[in-house]
Amino acid sequence: MGGHHHHQQGVLGERSRATQRVTLVGAVVNLVLSAVKLMVGTIAGSAALVADGIHSLSDLASDALVLFAAKHAGEAPDEEHPYGHGRFETAATMGLGILLGIVSLGIVWDAVERAAGGAHIIPGQLAIYAAVFSILANEGLYWYTIVVARRVNSDMLRANAWHHRSDAISSIVVLVGIVGAMIGWPYLDSVAAVIVGAMVAKIGWDLGSEAVKELVDAALDPEEVKKAYETIVAVDGVRSVHLLRTRRHGHQASADVHVQVDPRLSVSEGHMISQAVEDELKAAVEAINDVTVHIDPEDDEEAPPCRGLPLRKDARRQLEAVWPPLPKGHRLVLHYLGGHIEVELILPIAEYEDEETTRRLQQRLQEAMKGLSSFGRLSILYAK
Repeated sequence: MGGHHHHQQGVLGERSRATQRVTLVGAVVNLVLSAVKLMVGTIAGSAALVADGIHSLSDLASDALVLFAAKHAGEAPDEEHPYGHGRFETAATMGLGILLGIVSLGIVWDAVERAAGGAHIIPGQLAIYAAVFSILANEGLYWYTIVVARRVNSDMLRANAWHHRSDAISSIVVLVGIVGAMIGWPYLDSVAAVIVGAMVAKIGWDLGSEAVKELVDAALDPEEVKKAYETIVAVDGVRSVHLLRTRRHGHQASADVHVQVDPRLSVSEGHMISQAVEDELKAAVEAINDVTVHIDPEDDEEAPPCRGLPLRKDARRQLEAVWPPLPKGHRLVLHYLGGHIEVELILPIAEYEDEETTRRLQQRLQEAMKGLSSFGRLSILYAK
């Protein structure tokens, strides 16, 4: 067992190292690319190339955010943030989404203004080299990342690979714009800039809408909720689930569950069932890391409510007022069901005489309880 566990840890370590390495290589290459594109675009006078440089930067920023959030949001809860730091990620994502939205508007505005002003600067030769370099580098990054993603089976890396490919596509758009402007359709460079601006806007929108979902406490996806529901119902002792609420915070989520159990279970068995529900749920649905289980003894919606019934001390006082003195060592078990308190009176086995005596005692005590509106049936048990 120890060996297996160790091996698993080794695989996980290898996986996270590979992920970090690939992400880092991608980040460095993108940083160099965006610097080159911004510089060359400015010197050679290609709005599209400048926009593409910003596109690469925006991808970089969203990658950095993923890494930062994964580190920071994973921090343990502390006094000021008892529910953990998931929302840090959400806030940062929201901010980045808004920022990219503004930037993309700027790109589009700038390109439209240039096209309308008719001030067509024909981009220089250098711009073509920069665009081709960008296409090749990004396509290379795509293949490098996707191979590792398949090897360690990481969704995050797959998403990253597609980021690189979208950068390559955006550079192809830019190349077309630059070449078009050089062979005599000067407005093509501006058109390319607008298209790339839209790509930046899409990144911003994706980030922002995800964050909004989390901020408004959106539930998990329907299929995850369904999985959670099935997991809970399968737990031994759970009769039915009549409330399941989930909400996200960051890349994690919490669940609030009401399960119905056999109404006469012991407290400890009820607790045991709730513990099982919690463990099974966390194991089945990856995002869920915080579970509150509420154990219901009967269907609240159908049964008359038990609110306002006397609690033990008071109940005992009411019973003792009408009953004859009971033998030493007796116990009372109270079941609050159907709007009444059902009483189990447990007497020491030494008190047992015969069935007839027990029946008479039961009738006598039940009769004495008639005037107490809070109480229902009485049963008598003997225990050693």
